[in-house]
Amino acid sequence: MRQIILDTETTGIDPKQGHRIIEIGCVEMVDRKLTKNHFHVYINPDRQVEEEAFQVHGISDEFLADKPRFHQVAQDFLNYIQGAELVIHNAPFDVGFIDHEFAKLGNFPKVADVCSVFDTLAFARSKHPGQKNNLDALCRRYGIDNSHRELHGALLDSEILADVYLLMTGGQTSLGLGDDDDGSIGGAALTIRRLSPDRPMLKVLKANDAELELHNERLDLIEKKAGKVLWRDL
Repeated sequence: MRQIILDTETTGIDPKQGHRIIEIGCVEMVDRKLTKNHFHVYINPDRQVEEEAFQVHGISDEFLADKPRFHQVAQDFLNYIQGAELVIHNAPFDVGFIDHEFAKLGNFPKVADVCSVFDTLAFARSKHPGQKNNLDALCRRYGIDNSHRELHGALLDSEILADVYLLMTGGQTSLGLGDDDDGSIGGAALTIRRLSPDRPMLKVLKANDAELELHNERLDLIEKKAGKVLWRDL
């Protein structure tokens, strides 16, 4: 299964008021394994970034002045996400902006026509009702180090959301011995260390003849005392 963890940054909060996307960041995951196939682009919105938005992401008008327009990156972006499941935190916001940008081009589909969407915010609210479920809160809850996240950024937030998604949807992540509400065990915070996808395969050690003989002797003893041994059926 191919999933794209996606985030955007924008000039403001409402595309109906003329606000535009200024950054798209995506990371690819295939069968719940992160690949190195990222998509990241800054976009010149041909309008000013609102001060409130700038305080969130720190992306200035001057920085965006020489960046491509959306129509210049739209086809590459569509090709990248097409057919995948998009994993987005507060999906209606990002999908609404993407659909607005596609509609301005006139010959592009809506996101729902080419992708399915998994909203991690809606999932987190159902999993942790009555609690804060923004990305920072989820990082604290699941022990993910986001200390390098001083400002929002589409690619950085997508990378963090990928870790959050895998832990939220992967079942039990700790032994549950004295778990604190912040996702720690006995007061010690859990941390996530991502392994390189290029790491060598683990060496497989096989039992030698002497070990196999001892193993069969043990199975004979169990069979004599308890009856049928399921291991031998396997």
